[in-house]
Amino acid sequence: MQPDQIKNVVREKYAAAAMRVVAGEKSGCCGGGASSACDDPITSNLYSDAEAGCLPGDAVLASLGCGNPAALADLHPGETVLDLGSGGGIDVLLSARRVGPTGKAYGLDMTEEMLSLARANQVKAGATNVEFLKGEIEQVPLPDKSVDVVISNCVINLSGDKREVLTEAFRVLKPGGRFAVSDVVVRGELPTEVRRSMELWVGCVAGALSEAEFLRLLADVGFVDASIEPTRIYQFDDARAFLQEAGLDTEALAREVGGRVMSAFVRARKPYNLRCCGPDCCALDEDEPA
Repeated sequence: MQPDQIKNVVREKYAAAAMRVVAGEKSGCCGGGASSACDDPITSNLYSDAEAGCLPGDAVLASLGCGNPAALADLHPGETVLDLGSGGGIDVLLSARRVGPTGKAYGLDMTEEMLSLARANQVKAGATNVEFLKGEIEQVPLPDKSVDVVISNCVINLSGDKREVLTEAFRVLKPGGRFAVSDVVVRGELPTEVRRSMELWVGCVAGALSEAEFLRLLADVGFVDASIEPTRIYQFDDARAFLQEAGLDTEALAREVGGRVMSAFVRARKPYNLRCCGPDCCALDEDEPA
């Protein structure tokens, strides 16, 4: 599958998910399922009652993530936050509350239907320190060194060019800025049938990076102090649930997939300075500016 093919299918599925929410239904299973009654092991029970209770109902219904990055990113008042693939806006609105009126929360999404839903949720929430941008996570429409924290919730796995996503995240972060995302990550190898399933790609599984790949790519683009912390590991019954949604041979594949797919919190940091004396001579300078 080519990156543009993946992008078109993802856009179509997430547009449909937004329209289901507008119709008063739950959005489905990480974008992959159409059932409003889906009890998806990846997207369920991610937010506390207190968090969900302070947000518009449509923001909660549209949640398609695999974690709660706004809670885990250690956001501070006055910071500027960017959410890659912001969907219905739940993590942007939660981030906006944490950074306060002196801070700013951007949401970036390529799907017009999700942006319309997110902007409606912003109005309902009365959030004045929020801005939703249309664009792709491989080409972020923000200047260099403009945000303190980049978050994302189960979206990087959907991209067909993950290196470019991480390169863009690095570019827009200020020196010392933090990368703090929730995503699906793989331990070991997944069966070929799973990797080739477009339904499981939009369902956040088939395109997931392995732990080693994720850490290598973060280092390649310049991040330091990278770590991956599992938050949920999907065992046999969980694997059977999302494989069944994709129409695959559930029992056989679930035995291979169970325990190898997990939601995780991925952290990294942009160093304060990168001193270069030529194309092959660069060194990290970790002294903070005075």
